[in-house]
Amino acid sequence: MDNIRNPFSPGAGSPPPELAGREGILEQARVLLGRVRIRRPEKSILLTGLRGVGKTVLLNEIERLARADGYRTILVEAHESKSLVSLLAPPLRSLFFDLNRIAGAGDKVRRGLAVLKSFVGAVRVKVGDVDLGLDIAPEPGSADSGDLELDLPNLFVAVGEAAEERGTAVAILIDEVQYFSTAELSALVMAMHKMQQRQLPVVLVGAGLPILPGLVGESKSYAERLFNFPDVGALPEADAIRALQEPVEAAGERFADDALMEIVRLTRGYPYFLQEWGYQAWNYAAASPIDLQVVREASDNVSRRLDENFFRVRFDRLTPREKTYLRAMAELGPGPYRTGDVADTLQVKINTLGPVRASLIKKGMVYSPSHGDMAFTVPLFADFMRRAMPVFTP
Repeated sequence: MDNIRNPFSPGAGSPPPELAGREGILEQARVLLGRVRIRRPEKSILLTGLRGVGKTVLLNEIERLARADGYRTILVEAHESKSLVSLLAPPLRSLFFDLNRIAGAGDKVRRGLAVLKSFVGAVRVKVGDVDLGLDIAPEPGSADSGDLELDLPNLFVAVGEAAEERGTAVAILIDEVQYFSTAELSALVMAMHKMQQRQLPVVLVGAGLPILPGLVGESKSYAERLFNFPDVGALPEADAIRALQEPVEAAGERFADDALMEIVRLTRGYPYFLQEWGYQAWNYAAASPIDLQVVREASDNVSRRLDENFFRVRFDRLTPREKTYLRAMAELGPGPYRTGDVADTLQVKINTLGPVRASLIKKGMVYSPSHGDMAFTVPLFADFMRRAMPVFTP
């Protein structure tokens, strides 16, 4: 079979050939975009899920839907070493210039630029190594208190008013939201609260790990009234089969039924792994249909690729103590894992594990699905830990 025609595309954020099983989330996004466009209040969206389930793919698809509906969009990715201000300021500058190119009367765009300059100056943040280059005087008294929870909502108001004046709407899309500090999350929630109160045309669509609802709720108690939190999980069997079979059939080929079931079993329905197994099975197959033997032959190569790339890049960031902690979790089976059981496996007192546990949460390796429980943020990572550290030594 022709490898060039391979329909599968494993990769970080790479769109799959068939976005199966996500119709409900996309419909929720369409409703949000449509209602805000006609000035009807609607909850913004924060997608939650493990690594490799397709949250970034969904963000990109929602951005496409927003642009098709006439929105101006900002799409950014948070990370540990960058503040919310430095992340948003440059694209907001570009947004205001974009809005300025839309024909229309009024001075809200120019005011927005002045408020942005006040905002950046007040928080004293150096935005990368680049001057924002705003040749405009700041607006005294607007978003310049230095208090992010006060200033960010005022900046968002300036964005919303400028968009409203030019007859458009703005969608802000943020990946990896869990990396923001509590103060930054609180400011973001308050900013969106202000958008709802004033019915301004600004929506927020974010994505993050399963800890996100808890983090947002802790930052502001009314957050659940501002956001929907769709869970992006593994695909049900029927959708996983569709994600594999339909792209192959569109290319004029097909999977044998038992081959499909074996891939679903091996991947447990996780979209990234479906793409990897589909990609390798296609490349291994000499002819259609792609049968069970081909899938079994391809599986060793898939596991090696995942170990060397998808899993290893996360493993290599860990300290020896963190690796031992995760290996103890893996020793207990598929999880979730009681913190006390991990301590018993490591033969230590539970109160000594707080720092390493906190570090692993900060690195996005584990999360707490419920009080006293821990779980991996990366699907199938327990299996990888047993391969990477075959002998467990407490």
